Amino acid sequence: MLNSIFNINLSHYLILAFLLFLIGAFGAIVARNVIKVLISVEFMLTAVNINFIAFATFSDSIKLTGYIFNIFYIIT
Repeated sequence: MLNSIFNINLSHYLILAFLLFLIGAFGAIVARNVIKVLISVEFMLTAVNINFIAFATFSDSIKLTGYIFNIFYIIT
């Protein structure tokens, strides 16, 4: 029973990324300061990276494109 409670699947990651993207979009629209807008854009990009990693983990473990995109984002 304890394993079924902590079973995290793709939908959990997608919900987390969606909520993070909504917070970032709301912050980018509402904020008047440029720094706050840039932080909100970073939230949205982090949500996209969570999607890349989640789909790379759950869909195809041979192709590492999601991980590679995430590494390129971290490097830049």
